[in-house]
Amino acid sequence: MKLFDLSGEIAFVTGAGTGIGRSIAIGMAEAGADVALFGRARKREALEEVAAAVRAHGRRTLVLEGDVTRKDELDAAIAAVERDLGPMTIAVNNAGVANAEPAETMTLERWNALYAINTTGVFLSCQAEGAVMLPRGRGTIINIASISGTIVNRGITQVHYNSSKAAVIQLSKSLAMEWADRGIRVNVISPGYTFTPMNDRPEVADQLEIFRKDTPMQRVASPDEMIGPAIFLASQASSFVTGIDLIVDGGFVCW
Repeated sequence: MKLFDLSGEIAFVTGAGTGIGRSIAIGMAEAGADVALFGRARKREALEEVAAAVRAHGRRTLVLEGDVTRKDELDAAIAAVERDLGPMTIAVNNAGVANAEPAETMTLERWNALYAINTTGVFLSCQAEGAVMLPRGRGTIINIASISGTIVNRGITQVHYNSSKAAVIQLSKSLAMEWADRGIRVNVISPGYTFTPMNDRPEVADQLEIFRKDTPMQRVASPDEMIGPAIFLASQASSFVTGIDLIVDGGFVCW
């Protein structure tokens, strides 16, 4: 359907080397978009593998190394997208980290390190993307948050992570309202429990079976199940949608 067709669109995906970012990047290529892949230098091999998958769908791609906590690196990456691929029309801000520690022993350094990527990094990404989209009056930004921005995960002590994702949701709604009359839509996807490298970390991996049982659909998600929601929010199918938090969790937050 043309409503979901991304032909002619130029997408920029942060954290594109693995997990949800990888799936969304490849999915957007399959839907017709050219896709720029942004990630840290240590993810270069993974990013190149994603680039190969994008090219396999007949789309152009660009691998860009950088850190979402560095405004200069984001600005340089987006300038490269505009120069080598064309005017950026879609941005997916997926880069994020997770870890767990009880609140009473958490150091300020650990708190700040996670917030720098999960919250400040999303703001800096949106700011850099808005700088090229706003003058043209066209673009859509999708920020990846988490159900942890809405609920508190039983058995995981991650006050910094939960609050950082809640901040992303409110940040996105605020930007959506600032830019609603300027042609830019800003929305959120909040995945539920999804089998990604982030959820293969020691403090979570042993609980995946519990998460599965606690999810009404009785399973965790595949990263590929975030492709459809992302294409919806990136496409004309959602032309009157802005400022929403699209929860994709198999019904988890209903219980």
